[in-house]
Amino acid sequence: MTTTERKSRLLGNGEITVSFEFFPPKNERMEEALWAAVRRLEPLNPAFVSVTYGAGGSTRERTHATVSRLVRETTLSPAAHLTCVGATCEEIDSIVRSYWDAGVRHIVALRGDPPGGVGTRYEPHPGGYANAAALVAGIARVAPFEISVAGYPEKHPESPTVAHDLDNLKAKVDAGATRIITQFFFDNERFLRFVENARARGIWCPIVPGIVPIHNFKQVAGFAMKTGASIPAWLARRFDGLDDDPATTHLVAAAVAAEQVMDLVDEGIRQFHFYTLNRADLVFAICHLLGLRPRPAVLQQAVSA
Repeated sequence: MTTTERKSRLLGNGEITVSFEFFPPKNERMEEALWAAVRRLEPLNPAFVSVTYGAGGSTRERTHATVSRLVRETTLSPAAHLTCVGATCEEIDSIVRSYWDAGVRHIVALRGDPPGGVGTRYEPHPGGYANAAALVAGIARVAPFEISVAGYPEKHPESPTVAHDLDNLKAKVDAGATRIITQFFFDNERFLRFVENARARGIWCPIVPGIVPIHNFKQVAGFAMKTGASIPAWLARRFDGLDDDPATTHLVAAAVAAEQVMDLVDEGIRQFHFYTLNRADLVFAICHLLGLRPRPAVLQQAVSA
């Protein structure tokens, strides 16, 4: 098997597609920022957009409201995040049915962080779904949703071994997951090794790399520490001394993200999921480099909105 054939088997070929993640706004100013980002990115025709679900279900109503508005007011296909935390199976099933009734056909199923926060022991809610695999199976029983789940190129922080983490991922796929979206990472070799290990384990659904443009290095480094994603020394050096220089940070961030995604394209990657942090500028620029262009009709709608 040639190198090209091997990449095709592991990663898949075809046109480049993208998806975007947003989080529900907490106030009017954040609401304006979110919808400005949505309107800026909508003309790029993403495969879908996802809306996050706060720790312990803290944004349940706001997530539902944002997803419902996306269905009503945009051409986008929204995916609602849903976790096991803080609810019984019956309560979660009711939420799932309400999404189906609202026209949502895609859910991102996650176990969720423990109510006590990252680092505390996770305990399933009494009468609730025990883990993400059980949640996936529960969603699939309610309605024929498309179901995405999380993957961890550097393993989940709570997994004792890489093998254990892959077993958990396989359980989610066997339960009905149709796509894996990875936690963000900065070392492409870790992602490629993760894909190869997943394929060797018999996991054949699409595995989409999660990419986060670095608008604020300290903020992203904090996210990385909580999620088990490593920050390479070379990456820290690129942002060294830029804490009070947002303009240069922006330029460096664009260069770093462009380098990462174009390297992945060279490796055969054709699908990307961007953690937008409700900001469109860097993501739009990266998509432009990937060859994506706004659809004229939607672009005109976005300009006149």
